[in-house]
Amino acid sequence: MKTKTFLLVLLSTTFFAFSQESKLRRANEKYDNLAYMEAIEIYKKVAEKGYKSKELFQKLGNSYYFNGQFKEANNWYTQLFKMNTKKADNFVNPEYYYRYSQTLKATENPEKADEYLNLFALQSENDTRAQLYVNNRDYLEEIKMNSGRYTLLQTGINTMYSDYGAAFCKTNFVFASSRINYKGAEKRNKWDNQAYTNLLVCKVGKDGTLGQPQLFSKKLNSKFNESTPVFTKDGKTVYFTRNNYLNGRIRKSNEDVILLKIYKASYRNGDWQDIKELPFNSNEYSVAHPALSPDEKTLYFASNMPGTIGQSDLFRVKIYQDDTYGKPENLGPTVNTEGRETFPFISEDNKLYFSSSGQLGLGGLDIYVSQINPDGSLSRIVNLGEPVNSSFDDFCYYINPKSNKGFFSSNRNMGLGFDDIYKFTEDKPLQTDSNKTIDFSLIDKETNHPVPAAEVSLFDEKMNLVTKLAANDLGICKFENLKAGKTYYIRAENENYETIEKSFFTNFGIEKKPFTLPMGQKIRKLEVGVDLAKLLNFRDIYFDVDKSAIREDAVTELAKVAEFMKLKPNIIIDVRAHTDSRHSSSYNLKLSNLRAQSTVDWLVKHGGIDPQRLSGRGYGEMMILNKCVDGVSCTEEEHAINRRSEFIIVGFMKQ
Repeated sequence: MKTKTFLLVLLSTTFFAFSQESKLRRANEKYDNLAYMEAIEIYKKVAEKGYKSKELFQKLGNSYYFNGQFKEANNWYTQLFKMNTKKADNFVNPEYYYRYSQTLKATENPEKADEYLNLFALQSENDTRAQLYVNNRDYLEEIKMNSGRYTLLQTGINTMYSDYGAAFCKTNFVFASSRINYKGAEKRNKWDNQAYTNLLVCKVGKDGTLGQPQLFSKKLNSKFNESTPVFTKDGKTVYFTRNNYLNGRIRKSNEDVILLKIYKASYRNGDWQDIKELPFNSNEYSVAHPALSPDEKTLYFASNMPGTIGQSDLFRVKIYQDDTYGKPENLGPTVNTEGRETFPFISEDNKLYFSSSGQLGLGGLDIYVSQINPDGSLSRIVNLGEPVNSSFDDFCYYINPKSNKGFFSSNRNMGLGFDDIYKFTEDKPLQTDSNKTIDFSLIDKETNHPVPAAEVSLFDEKMNLVTKLAANDLGICKFENLKAGKTYYIRAENENYETIEKSFFTNFGIEKKPFTLPMGQKIRKLEVGVDLAKLLNFRDIYFDVDKSAIREDAVTELAKVAEFMKLKPNIIIDVRAHTDSRHSSSYNLKLSNLRAQSTVDWLVKHGGIDPQRLSGRGYGEMMILNKCVDGVSCTEEEHAINRRSEFIIVGFMKQ
């Protein structure tokens, strides 16, 4: 009986494994051909039977992620990170830290989202997205300051299907829809299982209401996708996006995928004629989502053509009078990231609006703006804020600068369908780089009396000195011409007080009162138990994660300790090193002992201090300075405070 039972279990287990591998092969084929919705069904069935693997959870998460279904993607990325260990076979590519952070925003977990964004930045320091985050950690504050500027309205044209885009052919509103009452609806897009989109048109009433949608043009409509048109002002030329299909012939890439191209058509004799593709299209990469400059001499678009920084970049190309085009130009790293930049729109006042998953935002695709300067360069990128942006995909922005009214598309939960079109009124303008004046008031933290004659230094977000000035007799100092939406650092020094450093963010509102900076009086008495950091006002010695090596920024402070010990040749110092709460207690104790030893070794070798005057000990995570104990979610900056060495006077040598 035992033998038969074993054989039955073995056969059923073997059959299950072969069955799942067969299903996975079919799912992988679908996935590789961008048939994400079909792949999802197969992957899910395999996962529901208890089969787990890094590849399975990655591809399930990706299939939802690339369809803008971030909550569903979050579920599978969560399963992926539960499997993540330091073993090579389970290593998760840093890109998944970024994607997971994006989906966490959609589940309204911004703290954990920033935690994973920080982990991504630590592992991908050369990635544009990581650099943006490291240099703009207060990005949510800036987004908050630019939020609440819009009034949103329903358009009345949305359905349970995908409706998106916003373009005007003279006074008529044109958009894309996958609603199923038009030619080609019986075919399904394997990417998202939606019907192929057609271009529809609405009459616009005098009050701005949109009429009943109708098919825009039978000539432009095909059995594949059409979307994102842009029209010349005279209504005689259209550029639009379509799958790689022309004159009844479909073309595929070498990987057997039907990609996207931009086509052009002319309006003559009451209909659209001469449909032709643009010369910089290719069967091997996508070119999509055209936008025209106000003078109609430059075409902007999205593509993953060679030279692209990320998943898709924004490009522009000159349009010449003889119906020829220049060489496509990548807009560069000011705009483009390793993520996805797409859906450009150029307003009449020459602003570039676009969507991005790589710039700092609220999750998914957010909408951003940059002023196009007369020389063609682009100004600083700014997030439009809520409610136009959300933790989902927000795209296809259009605005009339004269009326401040426009449209955008989103797949947020409040809609009727897969994607929906919203109307808006911009109630107040975007704040970008307005100048700010900030007042600081220095006070004694014990008496609340002013601290006069303090030297106050101002540093930018990269710790470059901006300016230095002295506080007046009332302890007041004023910094002018600061940029809104920036992080600055301030350092205040007075011979009778401890030096203090503080970061602050310049918002876009009016500061109602000065920033108050309390300063503590210096400890002057040399006695056992005194911390030299308080005595000498030097910065603490910090360590990198999982490291015991002395950092470059600690060398100057260690030199100060050494010089002080030479001036006071009788004091004995105990170096006490600490870690943050991550990892086990035993690991942290061992790491902190290494940190203490490396600190002592530096003072002996480079500082010339007699080793008899030094001792060192690690305390691991026993002396956490803030809330960041086990089980508490903290930012990297909060954890970093605990990775330190202290210098405590423990005795005096007899002279």
